[in-house]
Amino acid sequence: MTLPDFLYGTAWKEDRTQALTELALRMGFRGIDTANQRRHYFEAGVGQGLAAAYRAGVVTRADLFLQTKFTYQLGQDHRLPYDPSADLSTQVAQSVQSSLEHLGTDHVDSYVLHGPASGYGWTDDDAEVWAAMAKERDAGRTRLLGVSNVSLRHLEQMTVAGAEAPDFVQNRCFARLGWDRDIRSFCMDRKIVYQGFSLLTANPEVLGHPLVAGIAARGKATAAQVVFRFARAVGMLPLTGTSDAEHMKQDLASRGLSLSPDEVRAIESLAG
Repeated sequence: MTLPDFLYGTAWKEDRTQALTELALRMGFRGIDTANQRRHYFEAGVGQGLAAAYRAGVVTRADLFLQTKFTYQLGQDHRLPYDPSADLSTQVAQSVQSSLEHLGTDHVDSYVLHGPASGYGWTDDDAEVWAAMAKERDAGRTRLLGVSNVSLRHLEQMTVAGAEAPDFVQNRCFARLGWDRDIRSFCMDRKIVYQGFSLLTANPEVLGHPLVAGIAARGKATAAQVVFRFARAVGMLPLTGTSDAEHMKQDLASRGLSLSPDEVRAIESLAG
């Protein structure tokens, strides 16, 4: 399995999930990010989009990197993928099984803890869920493990608790917080891949910045392409959730844009 250099995010697509997942694959995406959290994702719709792409010969399962997530009950609505009265380890096992059925596969490539139980630190609940996720990995139902929506404190406490390091950290990435610099640095030191989401929606001030506009004009590119190219230049695996075919094409084409080291540094220091 090779890691893609771009992930297509499927949150908030509802009844368009199937069509947009298939479209993203047709446009060239090979990494798909979803979650077994019906409140914000329609994971079964992702599976229908995958099935349609397989039938049409667009891709095979082996071409793809599929990532989904375990979400605590607090982050869910009433449509739960597990028995709420079961212990957390059982909930993880049930959620994984449900995801595999939704996605029509016998394994995912990455399984992510969709945010720790508490905003303040790594808890016993997280330790139990993380151990259960590792068990799913050891059984071959996922290849890699990740955590999302985490603070540096979470990651440091996880380390102190002796938890196995994640393969991925996925966070909303704000330029005004130095593009999550502290966490990216933590990840880089430990060879953890940092996945950045909301790169555009979280940073409207960057998209409209004269520096970015100037680089875009020089490279005959869009501001969004500059941001995605920058993200990869600093070692991020970016996500895009666009529902526009032209933007999908442009986002992937950002691979061909070249940024000088000075431009990368300038963008990185735009907001702290």
